[in-house]
Amino acid sequence: MSRPSPAGPLAAGPDTARGQIQTVLGPIEPGRLGWALPHEHTAIALWHIPNRWDYWELRRDEPVIVEELAAFRSAGGGAIVDLTLDGVGRDPAWLAGLARTTGLHIVMGSGWYRGAHYPPEALVDRRSVDALADVMVRDATVGVAETRIRSGIIGEIGTDKPWLSAQEERVHRAAARAARRTGLAITTHAVQSTVGLDQLDVFEAEGVDLSRVVIGHADSNPSLDYHLAIVERGATVEFDFLGMSFTPLERHGEARIVDNLRELLDRGHVERILLSQDVCHDSQLRRYGGNGYTYLVDAFLPRLRAAGVSEDEIRTITIDNPRRLLTIA
Repeated sequence: MSRPSPAGPLAAGPDTARGQIQTVLGPIEPGRLGWALPHEHTAIALWHIPNRWDYWELRRDEPVIVEELAAFRSAGGGAIVDLTLDGVGRDPAWLAGLARTTGLHIVMGSGWYRGAHYPPEALVDRRSVDALADVMVRDATVGVAETRIRSGIIGEIGTDKPWLSAQEERVHRAAARAARRTGLAITTHAVQSTVGLDQLDVFEAEGVDLSRVVIGHADSNPSLDYHLAIVERGATVEFDFLGMSFTPLERHGEARIVDNLRELLDRGHVERILLSQDVCHDSQLRRYGGNGYTYLVDAFLPRLRAAGVSEDEIRTITIDNPRRLLTIA
C-alpha cells in the first residue's frame, strides 16, 4: 500500500490537514480510514509511578504487536487511534514504523494523561495554560519534537480520581484551547464515576464544541443516566473497556453495557457512540491468552447483532463516527 511521507505535508503549513484525518504517515482523505478502534495503545508503561507495584505495561515488542495488529487488519480493521502520551511512552517513530509494516492507518494522541503520570519536564504546574496549549498545537501543526510526525487527536486527557485536580484542570483547559486552535477532537480518560461531566464543564467553559469531545471509559460506570447525560450535551460516549477481564465488572458487566447501548440507540443517539478495547497490558494480547485487538469483531459485535442492533447502526458506530471525529474541523 502506498503511504504518504510524514515529511510531505509539513512544508505546506499548519492548515494542510483541515478536512482530512492526520495519521502518523501524513494526512488522508476521511473515506480511507475504514473501521477504526478509537481508543487503543500499542505500547505503554504505567508501573514506574512511585508506590505502584502492579507492573502495568504493554511492552514494545515489535514482532508480537505487529502480529496482533495484523489480526485486526485481517478481520477488516483499517485504523487504530493510539493514545499513549508523553510520560507513559509515546514514541512517534514507533507508531510510524507500525503503520508502514501493518498497512493500518495510525492516529497519534497529544497532551498529558493524568496527574500521577505527568512527566516532570512538562512543567504542568509552572507554565501557563496557554503555554501548555502551545505544546499540543505544535504537535498537531509541526510535529512532535524533531520527528515532524503530527498528532491527529488531543488525548487521552484524564483524571486520576472522580474529580479534577488543580493540575488536571489546567491540562483540560489547555487541551480545550489547543482543540479550538487546531480543529482536533478531544478524547478523555474518566473512570468509575461521573467525572466525565466535570470534564465537559471545563471544555464548555473554554468554548469547545462538545460534539468534538469523546468521554472515555464510560463502561467503567455502567449508569444509563450518566451515559445519557453525556450524549444529551452533544458529546460522544465511548465504551472502550470491552473485552477486559481485570475486574469482576469487566468480566461480567457487558450485558448491562449492551442494554445501555441499545437504549441509547432507541433514543436516537447512534451518532454519539464509540466502541474500543483499550489494549494496554501484555495480558490482553492474543499471544498471552487475551483478546487482542479483535474482541469487537469476535465477540462484542455479534452480541449487539443478537440484541437487535442493525448493520447500519454498527457501521455508523465503528466507521462513520470515528471518521467524523478524526476529520479535522
